Amino acid sequence: MNEPTQKSKAEARCEAQRERILSAARKCSIESGFHAASMASIAETAGVSAGLIYRYFESKNAIILAIIQRKLDEIQADIRELQSLNRRSSHAAHQVVRRLAAQPVAILEPGLFLEIAALATRDQQVAEALRSADQRVRAELRAWLMQAWEKAGCGLAEAQALERVFVMQAVIEGLVIRAIKQPDSDPDLVKDSLRPLLAYLLPVD
Repeated sequence: MNEPTQKSKAEARCEAQRERILSAARKCSIESGFHAASMASIAETAGVSAGLIYRYFESKNAIILAIIQRKLDEIQADIRELQSLNRRSSHAAHQVVRRLAAQPVAILEPGLFLEIAALATRDQQVAEALRSADQRVRAELRAWLMQAWEKAGCGLAEAQALERVFVMQAVIEGLVIRAIKQPDSDPDLVKDSLRPLLAYLLPVD
């Protein structure tokens, strides 16, 4: 009778330990870059032994791939929020897109974003994982946009949806770079500059 509960607690401990290691790896990577973030430094930051890390991740690349997957999960959660808002009103979806685009630092973590992008130019495994994740995000964004326009009674061809997805991703990723170069930019300026983008992306409620 107690075996499922004990197993559940053990799984919860393993998941918590894994999350602790991933959080430490993200922190080390942002602070010193993936190359300099050794397993020893990750272990020290996580407060665990290097040997324990290898129980969860066979290599540093495995940690990087898990970080990419985690970031993908977070982005997909935001997209699912957009999809649920489609069932209510496009005005609500406008608000979420404005929040996502106005807070690229919180969404993509500039240091981590740039480290992964740079590593992808040198590591084929990371490049393939990044491309695969991006393809999944693009597909979900395309489905969301087509759903939003259909709800508004307007048709949106797949090619048009893909164009809008490309623009949306390019703008958000560009804002990450802009946040690094211009960290003191006025939030109102960002919001005002997004109005033409929102008018292009989404139908008016």
